[in-house]
Amino acid sequence: QVQLVESGGGLVQPGGSLTLSCAASVGAFGFHTMGWFRQRPGKEREYVALSLGGGSTTIAPSVRGRFTISRDNAENTLHLQMNNLTLEDTAVYYCNRHPPLPWGQGLQVTVSS
Repeated sequence: QVQLVESGGGLVQPGGSLTLSCAASVGAFGFHTMGWFRQRPGKEREYVALSLGGGSTTIAPSVRGRFTISRDNAENTLHLQMNNLTLEDTAVYYCNRHPPLPWGQGLQVTVSS
């Protein structure tokens, strides 16, 4: 059974940083495109960053320059380093494959002073 276990969410002040992590029990993890997605209050879920199986990454324009996605294929883990967080980054963040597996509960990230 595929599992995506996310960790690292929480409350942070504007300008602060958080690192999200995801442990994935996905077969052949290194070959899959994995990503971080988020759903802001009242908005549709959107992609934040993708890590392609070949090693390249794509970052959504809204977070480019502030967020970095990385992966450890030996450990089947995916990470999202989030810097210079703003109020607009408040959302539930999800780790998933692309195309997605069933969505988990996600991680609440709240940016507030």
